[in-house]
Amino acid sequence: MPASIILSRLSLATPDGRSLLSNIDLTFGTERAGLVGRNGVGKTTLLAAITGEHVPQSGRVIANGTVGLLRQDAQLRAGAVVVDLFGVRDALDLLRRAERGEASAEEVADVDWTIETRLASALARVGFDIDPDTELDRLSGGQVTRVRLAALLFAEPDFLLLDEPTNNLDRDGRRAVIDLLAAWRGGAIVVSHDRALLETMDAIVELTSLGATRYGGNWSSYRAQKSVELAAVRHDLAHAEKHLSEIDGKAQEASERKARKDSGGKRKRAKADMPRILAGARRDRSEDSGGKTAQITERRRAEALDAVGTARRRIEVLQPLSVKLPSTQLPAGREVVWLDRVSAGYQPERPVLRNLSLTIVGPERVAIVGPNGSGKTTLLKLIAGEMRPVSGTVRVRPDFALFDQKVSLLDPAISILDNFGRLNPRAGANECHAALARFMFRADAALQIVGSLSGGQLFRAGLACVLGGSRPPSLLILDEPTNHLDLESIEAVEAGLRAYDGALLVVSHDEAFLQAIGVTRRVDLATSRQLFGAVEQ
Repeated sequence: MPASIILSRLSLATPDGRSLLSNIDLTFGTERAGLVGRNGVGKTTLLAAITGEHVPQSGRVIANGTVGLLRQDAQLRAGAVVVDLFGVRDALDLLRRAERGEASAEEVADVDWTIETRLASALARVGFDIDPDTELDRLSGGQVTRVRLAALLFAEPDFLLLDEPTNNLDRDGRRAVIDLLAAWRGGAIVVSHDRALLETMDAIVELTSLGATRYGGNWSSYRAQKSVELAAVRHDLAHAEKHLSEIDGKAQEASERKARKDSGGKRKRAKADMPRILAGARRDRSEDSGGKTAQITERRRAEALDAVGTARRRIEVLQPLSVKLPSTQLPAGREVVWLDRVSAGYQPERPVLRNLSLTIVGPERVAIVGPNGSGKTTLLKLIAGEMRPVSGTVRVRPDFALFDQKVSLLDPAISILDNFGRLNPRAGANECHAALARFMFRADAALQIVGSLSGGQLFRAGLACVLGGSRPPSLLILDEPTNHLDLESIEAVEAGLRAYDGALLVVSHDEAFLQAIGVTRRVDLATSRQLFGAVEQ
């Protein structure tokens, strides 16, 4: 039987009982399927249900074939080495004892003489060459991810379940994952916000609170289909609003006619032109008819309002964020960042950065790139004043904002609205609410406590509080802003940054993101090259 994964009327919930997905029916074959959706919708939980690590509320998971799961944030055992992730430490030890002539005859019969070759082959498939005895705590997060992926390949499952496989990977690591999946002949379900990776998928499955929808084709095909859906929803909204307006208009006309008729009846009764019994009967019939008409009108109006509300909610889901921001008024010739022959690192005798010079002038958009460990985050900390150089000079305009991956500039203990007021003390109540609404924090949404927000909401809240004021800072510094964000949140961040007219300094391995925000120059810390114009592919 061909390998497949079948989800039948599957319903999932969080450990505390909050419903995530209901009555999901999906089938995955030997294809590469991208799994997308908002943070918290249940993507990781769905992968756990497929492996049997999460018990569904109802429904069934049928896996025809073996599965291997790459977790997003797996914990490392203290002292673990590379081979431990492959689960073959004992087998490798036995091989080495046999090669030294220290194994017994019975043990030699059990030796896997291919194990070293297969280990090296699996690591090579993810573009990594490393000693199997290397301690994992000496590796970067991206390097550990590549080792974990190699361990999955070593096990030769029928299905790969990958949860954000390119998070924390540098450009070469991302390319290695894309190449691996391009050559993969089994099934793969990939949770990702990496649009370059999603472009290589055979299908996109979108999870929402309403369920799961499969779209044939890659990311671009999915976006095209969503665009068609948006046009259809806009048409539905226009039709629903027109229908509601017609109902309100007819109700107003009916009310005015009844008022005129009632007024005429009162005048007749006042003149005693009509017997009292007949006048009373007509009044009762009029009230009964008017009451029934009012009930029908109110029911139709409620239905029309519901149709308008449904269409508006669907548009808010489908419509990308688009905002207008106040100007920073940063002149084109104004120096924003100036570094002269700077060396820096956590160990003065072994600096990560050596003799680096960099100038950013006016509203430039500069990307800092390079492999993991080349000093990108160190450079941002230098510019933000969180580190001092070993040698050289650093000069930065004082009005800047640093967005680290935790958005530490926001106070997690207070609301989004209170954070806005804290960062923009001169803003009035109306200005606060209007600014936050531009970033889709309307009404009660602005009262959410920052510490309770998802990663995407948190970054959007940070942008709203920093960029929504009357005078945004001249420089924004961003460290891997798309890590751990869902695609909808990434597009919201991109929209906010496109509307910003100050200088940008960003560390990111996400090429689609760099293009979307209009990066004009790249500084490669590995080669000290500076590339101007379009971002390299």
